Amino acid sequence: MVLPAACLFDLDGLLLDTEPLHARAWQQAARHFGRELTPEELMALRGRRRLDCADQVRGWIAAAGGPALSAAELLAVRQPIAEALLVQAPPMPGAPELVEHCHAVGLPMALATSSSREAVALKAAPHPWLARIGVRVHGDDPELERGKPAPDVFLLAARRLGVAATDCWAFEDSPAGAAAAAAAGCRVHVLPPPHLDGPALERSYPGEPTLLSNLHQVIRALEAAP
Repeated sequence: MVLPAACLFDLDGLLLDTEPLHARAWQQAARHFGRELTPEELMALRGRRRLDCADQVRGWIAAAGGPALSAAELLAVRQPIAEALLVQAPPMPGAPELVEHCHAVGLPMALATSSSREAVALKAAPHPWLARIGVRVHGDDPELERGKPAPDVFLLAARRLGVAATDCWAFEDSPAGAAAAAAAGCRVHVLPPPHLDGPALERSYPGEPTLLSNLHQVIRALEAAP
């Protein structure tokens, strides 16, 4: 196994344990308008940009006979809930150690996230180790044309590092993010949510990604590479 040219990291659900908090915020906002979201629907929102999620959720609300909302009306309910929750998000196990290891050995890193710059700043504030990742592509980056599952975020992150996406390892937790990384040509590593196993795991992550049980595995793999 050869060392990657760079590591491209998702943020939510991969480096920070935010996804249950995002799900709670979307659920509470949808419930405010009379629509209960299913676990499958909440899973489909993982890894996607805020406005893309808002469009999806307001479509579900309208289809269930609820009000025809604008994205702004839905987000006016959802965002205060999310912001209060997300500052509490802990790191995923092994995430600080992995980022510090990459920094120590000089392995280039980039953040490839669907979260906006403002949202990343909010979530990252309690976690100074995230400052090690200086190259970042946010969901509202002016150079980003399409969100995940399109490959744009990973292609742009690799380009800013000056490496080929095909020489990078990409780390994701969501099906949308894994699809984006695969479409970019990266070697895809997936840290799946703990509730997925068996057939559900295979359906969510087609292809042949490297499935991880924790991020400490990645440190060991990097240490073992020539």
